[in-house]
Amino acid sequence: MDIEDDYRPISCDFHDILEAAATLRKPVTVEFRDAQAGIQHRQARIADLETRADGEYMRLDTGESIRFDRIVSIDGIRLADFRP
Repeated sequence: MDIEDDYRPISCDFHDILEAAATLRKPVTVEFRDAQAGIQHRQARIADLETRADGEYMRLDTGESIRFDRIVSIDGIRLADFRP
């Protein structure tokens, strides 16, 4: 099952959490949904936050890019607990 491809903006408060983690360059544990709606986990640093034509992404120091609306949690802080 593929997940929906239309980007849905995330909460500004959750975005602030991503920015803080990227600025501090601290390792984080990221839980996210892949293109098939499976749950993935990564432990990495956020190398950059990027805006692209199809949405906003965080680029990890592993080289992977994760679209913001596919994030489930970062260091246990759940995106679903924030209102867009």
